Amino acid sequence: MNYRNTSWLFILLLVLGLSGCETLSYYGQAVDGHLRLLRQSKEVSHYIASVDTPTQLKIQLKKVMQLRVFAEEQLLLPVNKQYSRYVSLDRKYVVWNVFATPEFSLQPKTWCYPIAGCTNYRGYYAEQNARKYAAKLVAQGYDVYVAGIAAYSTLGWFRDPILSSFIQRSDAELANLLFHELSHQLLYVKDDTVFNESFATVVAQEGVKRWLQQQNNPTAYQDFLEDQRQQREFIDLVISYQKKLATLYASSAIDSDKRIRKATLIAQLKQDYLALKTSWDGQSDYDHWFHQEINNAQLSTVSTYFDLVPELTALLSENDDDLARFYAASRALAEQRGE
Repeated sequence: MNYRNTSWLFILLLVLGLSGCETLSYYGQAVDGHLRLLRQSKEVSHYIASVDTPTQLKIQLKKVMQLRVFAEEQLLLPVNKQYSRYVSLDRKYVVWNVFATPEFSLQPKTWCYPIAGCTNYRGYYAEQNARKYAAKLVAQGYDVYVAGIAAYSTLGWFRDPILSSFIQRSDAELANLLFHELSHQLLYVKDDTVFNESFATVVAQEGVKRWLQQQNNPTAYQDFLEDQRQQREFIDLVISYQKKLATLYASSAIDSDKRIRKATLIAQLKQDYLALKTSWDGQSDYDHWFHQEINNAQLSTVSTYFDLVPELTALLSENDDDLARFYAASRALAEQRGE
């Protein structure tokens, strides 16, 4: 499941002319955070050869090497030297993203950066800094959501390392994450987070399907299909409530009434999730998502990462599942969206 495996696109420090202490401080932590990872990383071959490396870690690192070859040869993704080094983190996530929306809107706040353009999130290497910034936004009246992120892409500007935050995932989850991040290096549209994340999601899903089929692992493939079914049902549920909330926010009701009805709808969303979960035999990767104080910012992340998935999935089918043709068609679609 993988909306959480969303990318934090690294911001290069080519902005010395920017003014403002807060701005410079933010870029400074971004650059320092990534360079720190690079300094701590070592070649995968070092860990595989070392007698001190746990057996399970060696297995997972070898699997990543196989996935890199598959991504390049079968998915036509630009692998280069990405994910050829490993870093053991001292924390669960590598970065924390801050999302924000107005109290009565699902339109996410955007932040604009050099090279990466404008995105619907702001990332921090230290959770404390992310929550400190989030508190400032809350004080300004925003709905705010802070999410831990296991991986991100530097769009090919640096060598992205394998991280302990994701290395122990299942075959399908690991493949999904790597293919998703590598997709950003193939096609990334400045100022269009929705397209970028939806494109990477479709490529990753198709890649996982092909990987598991090649591995002749029918059990893992069936589990993957079940995960995909649950993901679609989760998305459909959330989007149905986004529409209800959007109708409420566009109404002429006074703010106090909107606030009450908003809380009622979110409570109903949680109840509907519990009902949906029963059809999954009570098993779900989404419990953590619903156990939080859900607000517009959290709801907006589902739109951000999945809005164009149906359209791009159809585009892949229209091109007979030929990835080269699909990539070309996706570039054309991205250009149309930018006109």
